Amino acid sequence: MVREKQDIKQVIIIRKDLKMGTGKIAAQASHASLMSYMETEKKHKDVVESWLSEGGTKVVVKVNTLEEFEDMKKKLRAAGLPFKVVKDAGQTQIPPGTETAIGIGPYYTADIDKITGKLSLL
Repeated sequence: MVREKQDIKQVIIIRKDLKMGTGKIAAQASHASLMSYMETEKKHKDVVESWLSEGGTKVVVKVNTLEEFEDMKKKLRAAGLPFKVVKDAGQTQIPPGTETAIGIGPYYTADIDKITGKLSLL
């Protein structure tokens, strides 16, 4: 599908209900960014290249409950957007396998905003 030039960004969603410390949040956001980047590059190399050439815009937002987090995953799947979920190794603050963050894209801003546009910045 050919698209006109559009804004591209990456969005990271952090679960605030886990009450992670600042360093833990930074680590989980970093995992989400890298994992999602690698996933997106497999199927949308042109989008990733454009994103990198334009400065690699990233936005970090939050959800306050597990239910909101699950709802985001459901909506992202339904929309077919590229994303990855971070599952913690459990070595520090939270149990192993706990889902802590979602990395989306980089992908077209308009498509991501349909799902995450109402979430508050972290």
